[in-house]
Amino acid sequence: MMASITTPISQSQPLFKKPEFGMLRAVQSQFLAKPICYFSQRSKLFPRKSRILLVVASASSAAVVEKHKKRYPGEGKGFVEEMRFVAMKFHTKDQAKEGEKEPQGQPVAKWEPSIEGYLKFLVDSKLVYDTLEKIVDNSPFPEYAEFRNTGLERSESLAKDLEWFKEQGHAIPEPSTPGDNYAQYLDELSERDPQAFICHFYNTYFAHTAGGRMIGKKVAEKILNKKELEFYKWDGDLSQLLQNVRGKLNRVAKNWTRDEKNHCLEETEKSFKFSGDILRLILS
Repeated sequence: MMASITTPISQSQPLFKKPEFGMLRAVQSQFLAKPICYFSQRSKLFPRKSRILLVVASASSAAVVEKHKKRYPGEGKGFVEEMRFVAMKFHTKDQAKEGEKEPQGQPVAKWEPSIEGYLKFLVDSKLVYDTLEKIVDNSPFPEYAEFRNTGLERSESLAKDLEWFKEQGHAIPEPSTPGDNYAQYLDELSERDPQAFICHFYNTYFAHTAGGRMIGKKVAEKILNKKELEFYKWDGDLSQLLQNVRGKLNRVAKNWTRDEKNHCLEETEKSFKFSGDILRLILS
């Protein structure tokens, strides 16, 4: 046997014409014709090799899964783009070009607001901004401190607007149920759930710079003789202010797990419900 193994191939007959190699070729053909799972369960020929092949196949499959893992819309541009994408699902088509929802009731262009209803909206909005800015200043979680003095703050501007209305002889109402409910929810949320809170922070401030401005302009045309309130003015270049806050949001979210990011995104619907309740006060 040793002699046959050590005989140079060049001096031997064709390899697969030898009996012992003929059997090997038959086994090889049978092995290649079967799926890996067949040998893992039934093969009596190469049980150890079958296990090795399965391990290699599993590693390869994992690599493929990793390569083609689910990508969330906007993920490649940063987490703010993910939040924007989800938010667009809750915008109506008359609020944003990318809005997906049909308007409920009359579109904004056909609204018939009243001074009384608009004041309720401004008062409740101020309560929400007061709450957001107080939370950020007190920083229950370290990441909240990133959002101090961003230039997007609205409390002082709203205070000036309400004072102007008062000077015009209008009575300033107390905050109503929609504002109270949202402020209370934000207070409670901020203490226990930073990802969800930041979702509300993003949607409140960013929505106001887009759809909020559009609504303010339409209301001013109908009941304020086109006067532009301080609520819709910012010190400095607004696009740059927004870009700075986007950068801060992306940096904070970079430390979150995928589950935490998803949790933040899932809070979007609630933020739109609360803000929608306040917005509808304009028509009350």
